[in-house]
Amino acid sequence: MLNNQNTKALPSPIGFIILGIIFIAANLRTPLTSVGPLVSLIRDDVHISNTLAGLITTLPLLAFALLSPLVPKLGRKYGVERIILLALIFLTIGIVIRSLSGEANLYIGTAILGFAIAICNVLLPSIIKRDFPNKIGSMTGLYSVSMCLCGAIASGISVPLAVNAGLKWQGALGIWGILSFVAILCWLPQLRNQSKQTVTTSQQRASNNVNVWRSPLAWQVTLFMGIQSLVFYVLIAWLPEILKQQGIDSTQSGWYLSIMQLALLPFTFIVPVIAGRMSSQRLLVVITTILLLTGTLGLLYGSSNIILLWIILLGIGGGFAFSLSMMFFGLRTENAHQAAELSGMAQSIGYLLAAIGPALIGYLHDATNSWDLPLFILLGASVLLLLAGMGAARNRFVGSS
Repeated sequence: MLNNQNTKALPSPIGFIILGIIFIAANLRTPLTSVGPLVSLIRDDVHISNTLAGLITTLPLLAFALLSPLVPKLGRKYGVERIILLALIFLTIGIVIRSLSGEANLYIGTAILGFAIAICNVLLPSIIKRDFPNKIGSMTGLYSVSMCLCGAIASGISVPLAVNAGLKWQGALGIWGILSFVAILCWLPQLRNQSKQTVTTSQQRASNNVNVWRSPLAWQVTLFMGIQSLVFYVLIAWLPEILKQQGIDSTQSGWYLSIMQLALLPFTFIVPVIAGRMSSQRLLVVITTILLLTGTLGLLYGSSNIILLWIILLGIGGGFAFSLSMMFFGLRTENAHQAAELSGMAQSIGYLLAAIGPALIGYLHDATNSWDLPLFILLGASVLLLLAGMGAARNRFVGSS
């Protein structure tokens, strides 16, 4: 009887997996979003130019683009659980190195944590596809909320930690190593469930026979991921400046950027749950486009008295777009290996566009001395998002005829 009671008291393996996914997702944006508010402090302390300071944000995005296509092969060869654990260890090492004084440490640490995050970005959707095939929507929602919420918190408390708490920029960036270390502890139990061979032989053959880079559907998912990433990172980089040109002061424009990120949070959970219950997600793609178009047109031609409305609509539209892009990795594939391959392909192209977007928009602004052309570019991107999304939302799998 005692043995039975002890057995019931133990947490279920599924509980460990869910906890691990939550804490890994919490680490996927915090090392990145914590940098932006501290750029001026870092620049002045390390004595680097604005261009080199911008590289602190761009470098991880380039790491995502370079490594993402290779990650699925690493997962198949060495086991997904083991590779994720190694990535978390290197993430912690990268955070620590970046927090040490010196320009070289700043960039070496940033590159290491960028490669580590790239691995987790690609493999987490395949874990969800493998272990929660009937709950892809709710698990993707949980994963997305954890990532976006912790990213927003990191952005908001970086300056208070550095200035008010006296941690300086090194401590404000280094403190997130505690969160990554907790993620390591939460993921360690998964090594007992190492699952290099968890799929059936027929699934393995099907996965090996599908080249996602030759699949039109995979390219539609990839373009959807890439365009939504571009729109999001352009808004993150330039929305305060766009608002300043409309007469809004720096402090208020910064708050508006925070509101935009908070507005998307509920929808990063709601949208995946709804999408998982639909055979085709085209209606959600249409709603996404309407939200983004309305918000952008509002910035261009709308009344400044209700500018908060345009900001909230852009935030909700971004939440729809991000959630759908994450869902497509699971919904458009037949097994975990295909999900990893599609995730690697889409995130490679997606983050490459995300890295190019802010620089291109900044160049267009400098060339025209206006934000009108950059906003028209965002309108065009929203239309392209609709076209790619209507294909990506079809009830089909990559590799199917």
